[in-house]
Amino acid sequence: MLRGKIRSAFTRTVWIQQGARKMVQPIEVPPSEKIVLGVCFAIAALIGLVILEVAHMAYLGSWSSEIFAAITSLIGAILGIFISQKA
Repeated sequence: MLRGKIRSAFTRTVWIQQGARKMVQPIEVPPSEKIVLGVCFAIAALIGLVILEVAHMAYLGSWSSEIFAAITSLIGAILGIFISQKA
């Protein structure tokens, strides 16, 4: 389910001229499976880190800046992948 949504988000539409009359037709180019699985892993890691941060605040009563730094770096990596794939 998540892989399908990520795959459709990264699918590009390329317009190619074909035939003797040079008709323009759209062709969908799917992303590589490595990118899809990498983004799935990054999202799963992000969810795990958010749960870890909430548990840290609930049990210890303090904010963990190291976990928050990992969360922000993962968000930056995921956004970088989305921006670079759509360019």
